[in-house]
Amino acid sequence: TLRRVCSASIKKQQQDVLGFLEANKIEFEEKDIAANEENRKWMRENVPEDSRPASGNPLPPRLFNDSRYLGDYEAFFEARENNAVYAFLGLTAPPGSKVDALLVSSLQSHSALF
Repeated sequence: TLRRVCSASIKKQQQDVLGFLEANKIEFEEKDIAANEENRKWMRENVPEDSRPASGNPLPPRLFNDSRYLGDYEAFFEARENNAVYAFLGLTAPPGSKVDALLVSSLQSHSALF
C-alpha cells in the first residue's frame, strides 16, 4: 500500500541522514516522533510555516541545530551533494574534509587571479 511505501521511504531517508552523521562523527540526538507525542508536538511547532506541506503535518526526517530549523531530507541531500553539509548543519568542517579541500582549492584558484 501507499502508506507502507511512504513509511519505507521515510525510514530510508532517516537511515541515510543517521549514517552520514555517524560516519562523519557528527554528534547528534535522534528524537523518535512515532513513539513520543511530546517530540512529535515539538517538531510540528518548530518547523516554520513556509517549510510545512500544503496539507497535513511535516514528515520526518527534519533536521534542527538545537531549536533552529535546518531543513528536511531534500535540503540535507542537496547540501551533501554540494559538499556543503557542515554549513547546512551550522558546523565548521573539520580539517582534511572534502569541504575543507574544496575551500582550499577555491582559495588557491582565487589567489591565482590576483
